Amino acid sequence: MTSRHRSSESTFPPPSAARVDPRTPSRRTVVKAAAAGTVLAAPLTAALPARAADAAPAFLHGVASGDPLPDGVLLWTRVTPAPDAIPGSGIGPDTEVSWVVATDRAFTNIVSKGSTTATAASDHTVKADVRGLAPATDYWFRFSAGPTDSPAARTRTAPAADAAVAGLRFGVVSCSNWEAGHFSSYRHLAARGDLDAWLHLGDYIYEYGTGEYGTRDTVVRPHAPAHEIVTLADYRVRHGMYKTDPDLQALHAAAPVVAIWDDHEIANDTWSGGAENHTEGAEGAWAARQTAAKRAYFEWMPVRPAIAGTTYRRLRFGKLADLSLLDLRSFRSQQVTLGDGEVDDPERTLTGRAQLDWLKTGLASSDTTWRLVGNSVMISPFAIGSIPAELLKPLAELLGLPKEGLALNTDQWDGYTDDRRELLAHLRAHAVRNTVFLTGDIHMAWANDVPHNAATYPLSAPAATEFVVTSVTSDNLDDILKVPEGTVSAVAAPVIRAANRHVHWVDTDRHGYGVLDVTADRTQMDYYVVSDRTDADATSTWARSYRTRSGTQRVERVYSPV
Repeated sequence: MTSRHRSSESTFPPPSAARVDPRTPSRRTVVKAAAAGTVLAAPLTAALPARAADAAPAFLHGVASGDPLPDGVLLWTRVTPAPDAIPGSGIGPDTEVSWVVATDRAFTNIVSKGSTTATAASDHTVKADVRGLAPATDYWFRFSAGPTDSPAARTRTAPAADAAVAGLRFGVVSCSNWEAGHFSSYRHLAARGDLDAWLHLGDYIYEYGTGEYGTRDTVVRPHAPAHEIVTLADYRVRHGMYKTDPDLQALHAAAPVVAIWDDHEIANDTWSGGAENHTEGAEGAWAARQTAAKRAYFEWMPVRPAIAGTTYRRLRFGKLADLSLLDLRSFRSQQVTLGDGEVDDPERTLTGRAQLDWLKTGLASSDTTWRLVGNSVMISPFAIGSIPAELLKPLAELLGLPKEGLALNTDQWDGYTDDRRELLAHLRAHAVRNTVFLTGDIHMAWANDVPHNAATYPLSAPAATEFVVTSVTSDNLDDILKVPEGTVSAVAAPVIRAANRHVHWVDTDRHGYGVLDVTADRTQMDYYVVSDRTDADATSTWARSYRTRSGTQRVERVYSPV
């Protein structure tokens, strides 16, 4: 697909220190900006506040929390111990960093504290897996190094496993390309003040060099480093740049994040043995690049790896919901490009055997009202059908489809139909209800039923429902065609729906975010759009809402947000 991201430094051994020269060969890059090739990224240091040579340690990348549990949460920050100890530099002294957790913003009632040492080996990132907290409780935390305190931030623990929970509310985002615009969606989510947590469903960063990814031929703000990232230092610099964004810092300071990676945290169209956007040899060995990308991700994200090198894991929110989080990059077979039946090959996999068994078992054994699945690529089938040629080419470009109009997207579950068939058959055989897939990746908003058999839908009952959120900034159809917002969606949406009867709604053109509200009776996704991704002060507007009521496995429209 075209748009594709956890912790301890001990999980991944350091790759070779030898630097790979930036790549120059051309290859397909989803949506490529025609102009902007001469734009050069400023060094990361230029984006950071100027400080004296003997300045005290500083917290320039904000603070964050993630993966909330009933008794704890993972805290994160990055300390800059000296002005030259910038991300990816590999230099800087060992620095003691302490943390405190309190029940109030003034930190008058401290309930937990501790300290650790930040070192160059972990890029001076810091994590504290705090336990012993009360369930379903707001807390405030901050870090300190020498005389310097970090900003204070709010976090929240999950409800107790056996708690009767009246409701949950999550922000939902995906696909945040720095060069394509500002992260105002994050700012609007942070300002709500009502989130239990927020979900990032992949493509938290992008790996491309400056000007290599579509931005309507405009680089709104250039990447650092300017070249495509391939080494551990490169990935650290890129993560560090993203973490300087004020809107991203605000959201991390407002609520805990629950994140999974997709492909762009590593390279476009990543699979277990390579990626579309990787040239073996010219960009080093794939194994080394993948290891570097994952190590930097776990250093820079408040995420607990469940199994070394993966992001699949499960969180529980009382009796109301559990959330199964998938890693659909580490174990998958290579994508196919020809319509020769390979998509149905049972030897090919999207999830890997162990992860699929884990997911099936977890869904069938769950005793919560709702089974939420954090899913980086769309599981609902998507057929091209009779889409006209003038829409097919840009749609194929966005989705990574063959331009001749093959009726599937082989980077999504459509390219791995045996895995999907096995999972949906399992839901039916075990009468698993109230399964809701939460998806990003394709830069469009969708509300779908997930049919057991798309060919016989709606006569056959759906197995689940799916809410897909659009991109924070990454190009969608109107951007590819460089036409006014809404122009393409007005034509394409009815055609897509006619060819895919399980699709209740699709918006191909706008950028924004979702707010998922969960009660015992229903799960509802409110879709919001921003006025202009290139405007740092963009406004936010409610666009649509869809819900699935308990026991129905069907999506229906709602005419107001929660």
